Amino acid sequence: MTKKSASKPRSLSPQVMRRAEKHLGRADKTMARLVAEHGPCPLADREFRPFETLASSIMRQLLSRKAADTIEGRVLGLLPSFTPAGFLGVSAEDLRGAGLSWAKARHLLELSARTNDGRLDFEDLQHRPDEDVVKALVELPGVGRWTAEMFLLFGLKRPDVLALGDAGLQRSSKLLYGDESKLEEVGEAWRPYRSVASWYLWRNLAPEKINT
Repeated sequence: MTKKSASKPRSLSPQVMRRAEKHLGRADKTMARLVAEHGPCPLADREFRPFETLASSIMRQLLSRKAADTIEGRVLGLLPSFTPAGFLGVSAEDLRGAGLSWAKARHLLELSARTNDGRLDFEDLQHRPDEDVVKALVELPGVGRWTAEMFLLFGLKRPDVLALGDAGLQRSSKLLYGDESKLEEVGEAWRPYRSVASWYLWRNLAPEKINT
């Protein structure tokens, strides 16, 4: 395990959020419109529940929102608690019966085991740079770069995450900036608040359905 950095990396707070919204509005006319339409971004209001965030991301991979909501609800009904110990109290067969694939069931139990015995230390991850967090998480079975980036954004509330592999962000970007636009290039104007810009892109696609 790497040593903690001297200072904890910056995370989103209400004060940072207001600076982010002002920056995006000045840097990009399209973002200015989205901020005006959708109001303040609530990412800073999320509670720090790292295990829940990562476990939920694994459960919801490659599923429609409706299917993910249904399966996650069944899993939550099965568990004594949404904790590593809660998952370790059920079997892979039980999780499969709730609608998860065998692979996801095994991945969730492995995540729970590593969290429970300290091999995965969420407190330590809070002090690591973004890319170090990604490298640590993709070592877990079932966790790819997209899942690690969602954890950075929604779990650790890091301010400058842009998940280029996210289909929703790519679709929203093309709707807003044109079919020939490239998300990576458009997003340069949003630094160092690309996480907040991402929220507005998702919000643009489905205002009533986005997870916050």
